[in-house]
Amino acid sequence: MNKAELIDAIAQESGLTKADSKKALDALISTASATLKKGESITLVGFGSFSVAQREAKTGRNPQTGKPLEIPAKKVVKFKPGSELSASVQ
Repeated sequence: MNKAELIDAIAQESGLTKADSKKALDALISTASATLKKGESITLVGFGSFSVAQREAKTGRNPQTGKPLEIPAKKVVKFKPGSELSASVQ
């Protein structure tokens, strides 16, 4: 499902217009991004939790040449599904 299909599904499920559904989805994405950028986590009970973790620097290998290269440390977003979401996909 892409963003346009998600907007259509939100509009159909909620009874909102597609324009209002797009605004709501954009607001959710913007707010979630800003919250995670501050290093805070987001918990949606039953759905899951988003958090930021620090990935350490490591040495990798170029698959074409086999030469080692340094992969720098960076922050990554992690998602842990909630119990209701996990149960619904089984």
